[in-house]
Amino acid sequence: MGLFERLRTGLKKTREAFLAPLEESLRTKRRLDRELLDELEELLILADVGPELAEEIVGTLAEKHGDSLSPDGLGAALEEEIAAILAGAERRFAPPPEVPCVFLIVGVNGSGKTTTAAKLAHKFKGQGKSVLLAAADTFRAAAIEQLVELGGRVGVEVLAHRPGADPGAVVHDALEHATKKGYDFLLVDTAGRLQTKVPLMEELRKVRRVVEKLTGRPPDERLLVIDATVGQNALSQARLFHEAVGLTGLVITKLDGTAKGGAVLPIWRELAVPILWVGVGEGMEDLLEFRARDFARALVRR
Repeated sequence: MGLFERLRTGLKKTREAFLAPLEESLRTKRRLDRELLDELEELLILADVGPELAEEIVGTLAEKHGDSLSPDGLGAALEEEIAAILAGAERRFAPPPEVPCVFLIVGVNGSGKTTTAAKLAHKFKGQGKSVLLAAADTFRAAAIEQLVELGGRVGVEVLAHRPGADPGAVVHDALEHATKKGYDFLLVDTAGRLQTKVPLMEELRKVRRVVEKLTGRPPDERLLVIDATVGQNALSQARLFHEAVGLTGLVITKLDGTAKGGAVLPIWRELAVPILWVGVGEGMEDLLEFRARDFARALVRR
């Protein structure tokens, strides 16, 4: 299955919830009238696009096309508007010249953060790069065990300390090891910190400072992993993570498990942090580079 087809499959729940009632209405319509526009706005809100953006999209469609847009042309016009909103969210990852390239991967418990770290390790290893995983989520023994297991599955080394160890010490040792061994990538899996726990955010800042002290630069990528099934509720946590570490990118996971895939739009609009990858399944291959046009097409067109 190609990349776009995997994205289409992953967004199936959102697309079906969105298109099925719309197509039913389109069967009896010849023009894009007010009633159909109101229904479209409601469906966008149900897909978690949010009231403001839903109103903006529908208003733009009405302004650009008036009543000249036929129902048959609605899908293409809607794709254009969504792609235009998300165009700035696209950023291709390019590793820095210095090695190791350090990823700080953050997010709340259950967001798919540890699995995302393993998927990225698998992706980079497939590109011929050497990867070290660091288990800096030392608060839960199960988290360390999960990363060790996933690292074994994808065939990369995992550096871990005992449960309860200082996360900063883990990152310090991992960086020294990665530098000594000449690893291309160091991917740091941090604890699933609740956004309301200010001391834990300070712990993240400390980890960032450890990287800066040893490398002379902040972690090259500070990625926030967001669970798509949470939808716009992820915005409050994202703001606090952004304040703590200065996010460089987002990874939106579990798009295959929700009908709220439209939340990608307000998340981007609110945070203005690029979306680097999206997760559309549990397999190691199911982490796809984000492309605005592909996402828009997969979201609203069969």
